[in-house]
Amino acid sequence: MKIAVTALPELLAEIRRCRLCEPQLPLGARPLLQFASTARILIAGQAPGIRVHKSGIPFDDASGERLRDWMGIDRDVFYDARHIAILPLGFCYPGTGKAGDLPPRPECAATWREALLQQLPGVQLTLVIGQYAQAWHCRQDGLALTERVKGWRDYWPHMLPLPHPSPRNNRWLKRNPWFATGILPQLQARVAELLQQPWRKTFHD
Repeated sequence: MKIAVTALPELLAEIRRCRLCEPQLPLGARPLLQFASTARILIAGQAPGIRVHKSGIPFDDASGERLRDWMGIDRDVFYDARHIAILPLGFCYPGTGKAGDLPPRPECAATWREALLQQLPGVQLTLVIGQYAQAWHCRQDGLALTERVKGWRDYWPHMLPLPHPSPRNNRWLKRNPWFATGILPQLQARVAELLQQPWRKTFHD
């Protein structure tokens, strides 16, 4: 089902009232996103974790700390919806399985995503985080995550596929040092350019 609502305030109100897949959610529905039509950067994530579900703040966890570090910005800049939109593939915490959090519920993107993306005319950089978000945004390239991230120049400067910044990916980051040395400086410079801020290297190896 896709929603025909076009006015942004109505659309956001509908999303925050959404209970479409609540029977499948272990902690119930709590749709979380950060959104304004003026945003120039879009963070296309996967789904909130349990800490984010409890706080009600997107990326209010270790993954968010690392992502802000990658981008070279602080919390005040990150949570300024006028400039940065945060649009996960699933708006609610999906629960946990044997290997970590479950995938985002498929109903969410199928219902809301196209209508929301149409409300972002000024986005100039989309950060596509993790395999599930990339399966949606980069679904025609047929690549696995590592190959897609290595080929980041094919998407640049309007899109950048990224591994998930979760601590669960520490091993991936250690095995792929080219990510920190070759991609993160470009990311930080682009973010600084779009936000009209000085570029300052802040990421850690």
